[in-house]
Amino acid sequence: MHKIPKLGAHVSTAGGLFKLVENAQAIGAEAVQIFGASPRQWVAKVPGKEDVAKYNKAIEGSGVGPVFLHGAYLVNLAAATEESLNKSIVNLGLHMQIAEAIGAEGVIFHVGSGQEMPKELAMKKAIVAMKTVLKNVPGKTKLIMENSASAKKIGATPEELGVMMAGVNSPRVKICVDTAHSFEAGLIESYTSPNITKFLDAWDNAVGLENLVAFHVNDSKTPYLSNHDRHENLGEGFIGLDGFKNFAKEKRTWDKAWLLEVPGFDNMGPDKKNVDILKSLF
Repeated sequence: MHKIPKLGAHVSTAGGLFKLVENAQAIGAEAVQIFGASPRQWVAKVPGKEDVAKYNKAIEGSGVGPVFLHGAYLVNLAAATEESLNKSIVNLGLHMQIAEAIGAEGVIFHVGSGQEMPKELAMKKAIVAMKTVLKNVPGKTKLIMENSASAKKIGATPEELGVMMAGVNSPRVKICVDTAHSFEAGLIESYTSPNITKFLDAWDNAVGLENLVAFHVNDSKTPYLSNHDRHENLGEGFIGLDGFKNFAKEKRTWDKAWLLEVPGFDNMGPDKKNVDILKSLF
């Protein structure tokens, strides 16, 4: 049994992918998430041999890991237009190639929104798109669906993610659960121990907890059922520190990576103070 989860945060790779190691160590993060390319652009460059060698040298023996990538915000696998859908498939594929090149666990991404399209149809579209991405990028790297903060989007519930997971039917498809999104989308009203038990049972029934590889551990700037995706520093939002203390007691979460995506107390992204708070929960 894991003593405690691998704890960490999203860190910057400005200046090169290898920078993630010193940036993680500076805030005391073990598990890390990075952008492999700009999250606000369709273009993404797969690192060359030299960059990969530099990265491997930095990470070797550093104790940093596992490493996850976060996909681009533009990706929408249920996009209404053919052009947007194709761009999304290509971009997600490039991020998967980057993850594969550096031996990362996988790419965490938001499935998207079918807008006016019926949910079932939107999910079918996303299933076909995911199959295409996996076929285009063979290897070990995982495609990790993240639950959405809004019921309007697909993948806001364990059941919807379960349907898509079963539809793609690949051992390379996994799940990341965001604590803020779950609260904002109305999956859990407060992080009390009885609620957390029910919450994890629901995930277990829909996707199997063994397929859940990471938690985005974020407090919420917006109230329960707001359907608004706004993260807050631990203890500063509507979930509150007691909620996270209760979450940390649930041993079924301990074999997953815990990743912070908080604004930071100086608004520069996840910082040592948030990582220290995270560690103090155990």
